[in-house]
Parts: sequence; C-alpha cells; structure tokens
Amino acid sequence: MNEVVGRDDLLLVTLDTLRFDVAAELAAAGRIPHLARHLPRGRWQERHAPGSFTYASHQAIFAGFLPTPAAPGPHPRLFAARFAGSETTAPRTYVFDTPDLVSGLAQAGYRTVCIGGVGFFNGQGPLGSVLPGMFQESHWEPEFGVASPTSFEAQVARAEQIVAGLAHEQRLFLFVNVPSLHQPNWFHLPGATRESGDTRETHAAALEYVDRHIGRLFDAARSRRRCFAIVCSDHGTAYGDDGYTGHRLGHEAVWTVPYTHFFLEGAQA
Repeated sequence: MNEVVGRDDLLLVTLDTLRFDVAAELAAAGRIPHLARHLPRGRWQERHAPGSFTYASHQAIFAGFLPTPAAPGPHPRLFAARFAGSETTAPRTYVFDTPDLVSGLAQAGYRTVCIGGVGFFNGQGPLGSVLPGMFQESHWEPEFGVASPTSFEAQVARAEQIVAGLAHEQRLFLFVNVPSLHQPNWFHLPGATRESGDTRETHAAALEYVDRHIGRLFDAARSRRRCFAIVCSDHGTAYGDDGYTGHRLGHEAVWTVPYTHFFLEGAQA
C-alpha cells in the first residue's frame, strides 16, 4: 500500500448490511456478473465485520480496521494508524499519523469525498454528521437514502459528476456507502409488497440491482488513472435466523461479511 497511496486513486464501497451467504450464492449462480468479474476465482472473501451495525463498523473501518479474514491470524492490514505494539501493522501497511484514514489520506494530498447512503451519513443532526464530517467533501440527499428504490443510481450519477470536475493531477479517495441492501429493500423484488416486507429474497434482489449499476461507478473511478478499489459489507443482517431479525446483535448472519479488493486499470492503460 505504500506504493499505491500517492500513485493511484482509491475507492472504498461499503455495501451496507450485505450478508456473506447471499453475496456468495449470487456470485456462484452468475447473478452478479459485474461484481463477480472482480472477485478472485469469482468468489467473495469471507471476513468478520469490525462492528455489528453501520456506525460502529465504519468508525473502525475509517481507523484502518477493515473486515478481518475469517481464519486464524494475525492478518496484516492495508492501512493503520501509527500505534505502538500493533500486531497487524506490517512493512507493506500504509501507516498514517492522524486519527483516521480519511484525514491521513487528505494529509497525503488526496481529495476525500463521501457519498452517503444510510442515515448515519445524512448530515442531519450531530450524529448523522460524525462520519461524513471526516471528509473534505460529503454528499447526501433523500434520493441517496434507504427509502429510495433508485438510491444507487443517484449515487453513481453524483460520483460521475465529482470525478469529472476534478483536476487530472488531483488524487481522489472516494467513499460510497450503498444503502440498497438495508431495509426497506422489498421494492427491489418484482411482486413483493410493503405488506410482505423484507426477506432474504428481497435482500438478494437488492444486490442484483446494485450489480446492474456498479460498472458505471468503477468506470468513473478508473477514468483518470489506475484505482485501487475495496468493496465490502460493514455488517450483515438477520431475516429470522434462529429467531433473530435485524442487526446490532451477535449472530453469524451479522458478523460474517463479503470482502474483496482489486485494481481498476486506468481508462488510458
């Protein structure tokens, strides 16, 4: 990462609330082709979330604690704050001297931009302003929120505008919090209704919706130069698993998340 930072643009996409099992099933079935083409051997990496709900998980992610591989460690991290005694800071880790990765990248000359999705990124009130407040530039509007059936399309359009407006020499760290998997998601499955509610099937349909549009986001991110991309979930959610519903609880469906990272080669490469 010490070679990547300062050379390439960076993209971090959190597919908010996406379960690992649903993501893995759709990849295996060929239902998310645009995402699957960037997965090693077409498979998501199984990881453990650093938190059980959006706020806690993103605080950790922005501190450099991305979801942890679901296998015995230690696992060296891509990014880490300088911290004495850290067992997961390795020679190839990009170490920053600020409280969080966002300000660390800003200090390294990056333009840091947040395109919010769920309520913790809406900037409405003190709590909803904490996470987007880390960035030099943040964007949220109702069309980006959980209640919008076209939220991700609207986010991608904003990302395209942002990238097009940057000077070529300006490095970019773009963060997109995708709300489509979060409840309510029933409107992504044809035939589902508000009364029938959210289910594992509507959750899967929401991921298919995201996949249909994520290619545009990747194209924008790579339009100026090579981009290092991280795509992951911040936590999963339960749909009646062992009697549990929702998240902010300690269940396998919540703690186990999909993860991948890859390079998007520059459009002129």
